[in-house]
Amino acid sequence: MNPKINIKDYESVVGKNYIEELRMLANRLSGKTILNINSTFVGGGVAEILSRLVPLLNQLGVDVRWQVIPGEAQFFKVTKKFHNALHGKVESISDDDFSVFLETTAKNASQIDFSGDILFIHDPQPAALITKKSDIGKDWVWRCHIDISQPDNRVWNFLKQFVVNYDAGIFSSPNFAQELPIPQFFAPPSIDPLSEKNKELPPEALETVLTKYGLDADKPLILQVSRFDRLKDPLGVIRAFQLVRRNFACQLVLAGGTATDDPESEEVLKEVKERAGDNSDIHILDIPPGSDVDINALQRAATVIMQKSLREGFALTITEALWKAKPVVASAVGGIPLQVKDKLTGLLCHSIEGAAYALRQILANPDYGHWLGRNGKEHVRQHFLITREIRDYMLIFLTLGRREDIIYL
Repeated sequence: MNPKINIKDYESVVGKNYIEELRMLANRLSGKTILNINSTFVGGGVAEILSRLVPLLNQLGVDVRWQVIPGEAQFFKVTKKFHNALHGKVESISDDDFSVFLETTAKNASQIDFSGDILFIHDPQPAALITKKSDIGKDWVWRCHIDISQPDNRVWNFLKQFVVNYDAGIFSSPNFAQELPIPQFFAPPSIDPLSEKNKELPPEALETVLTKYGLDADKPLILQVSRFDRLKDPLGVIRAFQLVRRNFACQLVLAGGTATDDPESEEVLKEVKERAGDNSDIHILDIPPGSDVDINALQRAATVIMQKSLREGFALTITEALWKAKPVVASAVGGIPLQVKDKLTGLLCHSIEGAAYALRQILANPDYGHWLGRNGKEHVRQHFLITREIRDYMLIFLTLGRREDIIYL
């Protein structure tokens, strides 16, 4: 367990009574073991959430464990195409791709130690492990972190044959789900306000990071933090910046990294660098895992933070930005409108030109940007902190197998 994580420290953020409620729920789960399974320990929002959630639940007295499925490069190439197709993107998926998925799943199912009373399976990559249920029993929960409201039907129908065998499904938004014959729950993702990525930083830490990356502390900074993925539309961000730069002297930072389960990211990074060219005001930062303080400092130093995704699950980068009281310009897709209430906690856009217009509004009216940022931080405090996600999951675990006494969230 990470010794730096202490559940008592969260009393200063959410109050002592909230933490006591979490302890009460944890006591009711005494004797149960929850095993999380996903596809990577680093990179992406799922791994980030689990790296904080698992030790906090253990501190509360719940036996929570975490395993990752292995796979060859071809498997993750296939699951990346599945991911895109489930978001509604057109992908060329062959029968061989489905075979690769099933073959890797069968291999993993024979090697994984399924020691747990509740198997908590995250996203499509390990979803077919449910085939072990007929052999080992136990309670199985599928946590879908992506928006599958308008999927490619061929991929969804393939995945659905496994999902329907789970005891429950959890989605980040009611709008993300499909009709299923199993109980479904709504539990948005969250951020940890005390993590290295979200805690308060002294001014000298911001200065150090700006110097490290060659950024001008006196020039307005537009920032997008995302892995290098076409669905995050980094090329569209560059185009919006170019439109804004006609009116305002500013700089753009695209900060991200790669994930072990995303084989496209290196190719996208190359495309982004080529589009940026030799423009000295566009900074492409390939930031390695574990650079949370750098990301935190960049977000706190930013004038405006963007998330111009074409498709999106929830976008924890927006949650992070709002928590730092930053004005946000973001696409009205996926779970983003749950966080960005247009003209209240940020500005929503529907195009490159719309993004540029919103950026100009904030750059021209700093007081308006500060007002949006303050509203956004309070919105996150009320709805999107990790203590609330822990509470949601424990309540869901307590409902499993108890159809006569369901707790509706």
